[in-house]
Amino acid sequence: YRGTGPDLAPLARDVKTNIDLTAATHDSAVAAWGCKRPYDYIRPISSIRYMGGLGQSSDPDGDSYDPLGLPLVPGLIEVVTEASTANGERHAHLGSRSVGKIAIYAWGGEPSDPETQATGSDWIRAVDWMPYQRDTFVTPAFAGYISGHSTFSRAAAEVLTSITGSEYWPGGLGEWTIAADSLEFEAGPAEPVTLQWATYADAADEAGRSRLYGGIHVRADDLEGRVVGLQAGEAAWELASRHYAGTAG
Repeated sequence: YRGTGPDLAPLARDVKTNIDLTAATHDSAVAAWGCKRPYDYIRPISSIRYMGGLGQSSDPDGDSYDPLGLPLVPGLIEVVTEASTANGERHAHLGSRSVGKIAIYAWGGEPSDPETQATGSDWIRAVDWMPYQRDTFVTPAFAGYISGHSTFSRAAAEVLTSITGSEYWPGGLGEWTIAADSLEFEAGPAEPVTLQWATYADAADEAGRSRLYGGIHVRADDLEGRVVGLQAGEAAWELASRHYAGTAG
């Protein structure tokens, strides 16, 4: 226990590990949802579609200007023009109906046959943006700030580090392999992908980042969630330790 002394009996190890982890993740949930209520922070699908529907906020003298619109980024966020929709141009497939609208270079959405087709990235209208998920996936109906994935994972990482007395995975490396062609919303990956982490915190950080890649959270949700999770994990561990020592009363 804590990486020192004799090995714990299996029952004692399991009981202490489960108590500590359950307490930490419970407290991190209370903290995360405590933040979500007052901040009521927007999700990417709502912000991108809303701002993109308003226009662009970079050029007051340009087409489709709105101070609350999306900032223009050449090659990523652009105003569709007559020239850009001409045959052979980058926005040609968007058609003349999209002239004056905001287009973004992003994942094109779930293909008609997810088992054999991969959409890849292309220019799409901002108001049509979808997170990197199935069409039937529903963005969580509660605020984005802070990320539960980031908060829960970092709280658990802190507890595991404290219980084992080491920040590193047993053997020095944790791994998880994503099998080839195992995605549900488009064909891929083409080959197995193995994720690796040296520390529990590395794995927790990747769990938080995964929600950015999936289009469910923004960076602020992730980073602040990690901080809150760390604090919840440390506090839960300290309280559990006092219970085991008989000094928690």
